[in-house]
Amino acid sequence: MIQWYPGHMAKAKRILKEDLKLIDLVVEVLDARIPSSSRNPDLDELLQNKERIVVLNKIDLADKALTLSWEEFLQRKFSVVKINSLEGEGVQELLGLIEERGRVINRAIQKRGRRSRDIRIMILGIPNVGKSALINVLAGISITKTGNKPGVTRGRQWIKVGERIQLLDTPGILWPKFEDEDVGYKLALTGAVSDDIFDQELAAYKLIEYLLAIDRGILEEGYGIEIKTDQPYDILPLIGRKRGCLMSGGKVDRSRASRTLINDFRKGKLGPVTLEKPVMEA
Repeated sequence: MIQWYPGHMAKAKRILKEDLKLIDLVVEVLDARIPSSSRNPDLDELLQNKERIVVLNKIDLADKALTLSWEEFLQRKFSVVKINSLEGEGVQELLGLIEERGRVINRAIQKRGRRSRDIRIMILGIPNVGKSALINVLAGISITKTGNKPGVTRGRQWIKVGERIQLLDTPGILWPKFEDEDVGYKLALTGAVSDDIFDQELAAYKLIEYLLAIDRGILEEGYGIEIKTDQPYDILPLIGRKRGCLMSGGKVDRSRASRTLINDFRKGKLGPVTLEKPVMEA
């Protein structure tokens, strides 16, 4: 089973507990392709009654209909905003929600005879859900180091957003153990854990399994292949051959084919795909 919990994340969690005392509002960023798996279950205990806005990020890579279903599901508990942080889509709506909450907080402050102040917010999320890209858009300039690898952003900094918002950046935080094997694989496939700590070929087989369960046409149309089996082990060579992942003698390089498939999925080359559906209560 995939497990990854670097020491800097344990430290970040300790710091987070202290920083939350300074915060009025938390913005939790989820990957719209895996809204359930990208939610850190530790946050519910850490945040307790702290007010939260949930952001479904990377909507350009996710299935539109399922994103709407997830929005409806999550709105039962939280305010929800759908965004594409790289393009800025949905960010104005998020800012509006934050500013509205700031006005409510300041009305309460003024009733106690104190002067109004900036609202203090924190953006939280597991690695590689697009926190830094969102922060850059909010701040208006590229002031945080962004990347497509987990753990790029490790520092702590206050960032001024507009006139009345102070934003405290935090590192992405995973949790010590993934109880569900599928959670670990989905995090690996979307880049939330380092490529160095999991078997990419096994992850590629899992991805094929997930995609077949959704619609085998994703792979057939994406690679121009005809699939006559449900066995991921037999399907990967079809993909590898189409993508030119060959060794001398014409044999498919499974390692290279695995990396290619995973990267194609991450970049949206297979179309908008969501790997999870919300479990709606009756």
